Amino acid sequence: MQQESTVTEKKQEYTSNKEKLGCFPTPNHAEFRVFSSVAERVEVEIFESYDQKSGTRYDLNKNGNDIWQLTIKGNFLGKLYGYRIYPKTDDPDLKHHDEVVADPYSKMVITRNHYLQYPKTLIIGEDDFDWEDDTFVTPEDPRDLIIYETHIKDLTAHASSGCKNPGTYNGFVEKNITGGLEYLKKLGVNAIEFLPLQKFAYFEPPHNEPIEGGLVNTWNYYSKNYWGYMTSFFFAPETLYAGNGSTKADAVLGREARAIREFKTMVKEIHKAGMSVIMDVVYNHVSQYDLNPFKQLDRNHYFRLTEENEYTSDSGCGNDFKTESEYARKVIVDSILYWMKEFHVDGFRFDLANLIDSETMQLIKEEAEKINPNVILIAEPWGGGYNPTGFSEIEWPSWNDQVRNGVKGSDPENDLGYIFGKWQWETNRQGLENFLAGSLLGFSNGRYHTSMHSVNYLESHDGYTLGDFIRIGLDASKAGRKFKSRDELVKLEDNERKLCKLAALYLFVSQGILMIHEGQEFGRTKFIEPVDGVKDPYVREIDHNSYEKDSETNYINFDDIKKNRPLFNYYKGLIELRKAAPALRKSPPHALDFWNYSDSLHITCTIHGEASGDPYDYIISLNGNPYGTHRINLPAGLWEVVANDKIVKPDGFDVTSSELSVHPSSGYILRKLRDI
Repeated sequence: MQQESTVTEKKQEYTSNKEKLGCFPTPNHAEFRVFSSVAERVEVEIFESYDQKSGTRYDLNKNGNDIWQLTIKGNFLGKLYGYRIYPKTDDPDLKHHDEVVADPYSKMVITRNHYLQYPKTLIIGEDDFDWEDDTFVTPEDPRDLIIYETHIKDLTAHASSGCKNPGTYNGFVEKNITGGLEYLKKLGVNAIEFLPLQKFAYFEPPHNEPIEGGLVNTWNYYSKNYWGYMTSFFFAPETLYAGNGSTKADAVLGREARAIREFKTMVKEIHKAGMSVIMDVVYNHVSQYDLNPFKQLDRNHYFRLTEENEYTSDSGCGNDFKTESEYARKVIVDSILYWMKEFHVDGFRFDLANLIDSETMQLIKEEAEKINPNVILIAEPWGGGYNPTGFSEIEWPSWNDQVRNGVKGSDPENDLGYIFGKWQWETNRQGLENFLAGSLLGFSNGRYHTSMHSVNYLESHDGYTLGDFIRIGLDASKAGRKFKSRDELVKLEDNERKLCKLAALYLFVSQGILMIHEGQEFGRTKFIEPVDGVKDPYVREIDHNSYEKDSETNYINFDDIKKNRPLFNYYKGLIELRKAAPALRKSPPHALDFWNYSDSLHITCTIHGEASGDPYDYIISLNGNPYGTHRINLPAGLWEVVANDKIVKPDGFDVTSSELSVHPSSGYILRKLRDI
């Protein structure tokens, strides 16, 4: 393999700092600043409480940059406010002075549990939170990361988690429980990637009931957006997960700033456990159905529109954010810096990042690295196209779906991959070898200038779990089948467990950054559990898109681990091994030598550890052929087995010196202490 290369673009200056937006209160006065180029008049309305029908209004003054501002004397801490916009035009979408517009820079927002949310901004001052000298927890080399992607609620909501405050920031870091942070400490991962935690639109319009404008929700039987990919406010933490949060209809959330302090407490505890905190953030579009402030303030500036003046939807979510506009770009960069400074967040995964313009992405990196040089920035490299190479060129890591598809396939019914003894349609042997080396440009299926930019994964929140993909891949009748209960699915059959282990083995010896999704380590199934009052025609089937289900379909049942303990132990061992073996994660391409075999499903390579500082050399042998056993002749010396298709023991458990039999759908990791 050739040497890796990096490409550095000229960094852009962040010039928007000159205009501070939001509310800036002191005990003596409050300053309000908001952008709107379409307004001919703007009022700020101050409320004593959320339930107050009308408040005291003040006219704002306009400066030369379409910033409306006003300083009012008095102590407004603990009060609420919103804006009333009087537009210049007759555009019906801009006639919003009959609705209070919450501040898009809201640090704390009060909402009602309804698809419109009816948001108002809570005025809060400086926080006196005691961080106890907490700082960022990020490795210098991102390939040291073992990321665990999870929804904050999924690890504590099920009774088996033992959590006293399930589904909350505080519950996630409870001590002496089965779930939450305690579980991840036992598993051994060193980074947590949370699905969106910025304030989002949890409620969607009622199913099959027309709402204003004639829209009818015909697609979401649950009328929820559980995963949170409909962000409403880029600076405010989600109040559903505060100790006083609630999903009860019409409940009012956020009357006090508990979510802020509890979020900070969670981050501090995760850092004490030596783990990075990564937030999944959505800046490519905003919430669709609520009273979103960007739409009300200046939709022409904040959104990409068609020639017919309709919202574009390359995101598939109805309203693409115009990230290249001055104040849209500013709010994104300001948001990232705020979460880093105020909440000590270590990194971010950007949803549909290809919809965010390149200059904004470069500005994010430049400004974030001023705060934390090792900040973790990860792109989802699609959205109106697919461009992992483009992100690599500006030194951004991105999700590597080539690994995902090549190893397991892209469709369990029609396009199976390597672990099934098949070739996924865009993958070949050379591609699979290159995936192990870091998916490098210049080689088959290569996308990256360096393995530091490849986030290797086999399962994420999207699509089937790896366990369910394998269940269906081995028995297509399980797709669309009605099962009597999830007990028919939970325990992996022998052949299913075998493929789960082979997939894991491949993933954990691939150069680059590693990510697993919640429950992957025990072959989790997403069985669609019945929910009272919901008529889901797919109930009792295997789910592949559970974004709307705030139910046991998504919650992790920790009792399932007992039924698949061998796989759980296998993952635990691989995590420990990878952390101890730099050669398995950050070797340069010249350190990998691939062996030639007539069976293209048999992939074996030597990894020389010297270049990565590893005291061992390794042999990796993977046999994706479900029928044939292969014998390999080993180089001279005593080779210690650290992993086979049964167990992983980082300290080694067997020694061999001449040859090895690699059985169907299995693999080996061997090592030898290098001669000094």
